[in-house]
Amino acid sequence: MKDRLRVLFCDHLSIMRGKYLPNSKIADASTRFCRSTFGVHYDKDLLPAPGAMMMEGLPDMELMWKAEEIRDSWDEQTKIVIGDLYDAAGAPLELCPRGALKRAVAAWQAKGLTPKIGIELECFALQLDDTGQIAPYDTPGGVVYGTGPFSDPLRFNDAIWEEADRLGFDLEVITSEYDSPQFEYVLTFDDAVKAVDDIVLFRLMAREIAFEHGVLLSFLPKPLAEAGGSGMHINLSFTDQSGKNALSSGDQGGPEHMNDLARGCLAGLLHHHKGLAGLIAPTANSYQRLQPGSLSGFWKNWGGDHRNVTTRISSEGGAKARLEHRMADASSNPYTATAAVLQAALLGVENGYELPAMETGDGFETTDATESTATSLEGAMADLRADTALTTAVGALLCDNHIFMKEQEVEKTRALQGDALRDFYVYYV
Repeated sequence: MKDRLRVLFCDHLSIMRGKYLPNSKIADASTRFCRSTFGVHYDKDLLPAPGAMMMEGLPDMELMWKAEEIRDSWDEQTKIVIGDLYDAAGAPLELCPRGALKRAVAAWQAKGLTPKIGIELECFALQLDDTGQIAPYDTPGGVVYGTGPFSDPLRFNDAIWEEADRLGFDLEVITSEYDSPQFEYVLTFDDAVKAVDDIVLFRLMAREIAFEHGVLLSFLPKPLAEAGGSGMHINLSFTDQSGKNALSSGDQGGPEHMNDLARGCLAGLLHHHKGLAGLIAPTANSYQRLQPGSLSGFWKNWGGDHRNVTTRISSEGGAKARLEHRMADASSNPYTATAAVLQAALLGVENGYELPAMETGDGFETTDATESTATSLEGAMADLRADTALTTAVGALLCDNHIFMKEQEVEKTRALQGDALRDFYVYYV
């Protein structure tokens, strides 16, 4: 068989959709999909979501890619590429999450700054037990920061690392997280679109390699009720036109050395705290993770080297100065989530929002913050709908589609509890 091409886009539910195409498409090329994919829910229900055009004949949209973006895949004789979506008239599709991220990057570049992004992915490893039920992967000696066979008896993470290295993913960390069998994957900082392309493909690769080892990797925020949650921490900084880190005010980091850009970004992230949740913690399961004292981004607060605040200021300065936003989880679309965080930060810089005082509580027994995210998906959608500045910045039609689909999700999951709620999502997230 000649090499084939696997073309992909990440949809409104963070599901990777695509096709296998012949060797002739390993070039600048395109292919068409039904636009009403943006009205399909996890349970395959097709809905008349804004922009999906279900009631207008279910027309085509076009996925386009450049040959220079095609890369090797973990599948034999297969190349892989992520494309951009366009409508039938050839205009960028407003529903395209990758397009939303590109718009956010362009907005920052108009100010002479280029966003740099580093994403930390957390997940749980699951397996099917003898009765066919989903159970935790057995890691008898698993501990936080665990490595080796006691943390991963099947060594599926070695296979992931080997393929990541072969394919040029710039891995920074694979380690066990606090709750066994939980793992964390970190790729190094890069330009925003490349960083998110890499994390989306890495996440897909990790799930598929693990599945071949009999492991179901779930990036759901809370797949095991008795364990902690999994986040998708978004680290951000900016380079200026001279190539220097614009968040840095010198060799030292931390709150006492923040510059005006960092303060503006922080103010924006706090001002849009409630609205952001609807985009970056977008499933019913997300609100089992977003709880007080859970290191999850629940409270509207910020601090220094403090894991119980939503936005953490790195203690590193110079080239490593950065902000870490800790609310998102990987049930969100990483393009949309990163775009939302960048746009909220930009609104803070542009609008001069007031920056509240730094959190001084420990986050477990004491907390200065009195405002939080909503405690349910339903509440988060109401908060997102009310935050018109954020939805306009991210993309009005994309957010309208998102809100519609998530309001439907509220109804679809209202009666689901425990494992039934998890299983609504687990094979897709």
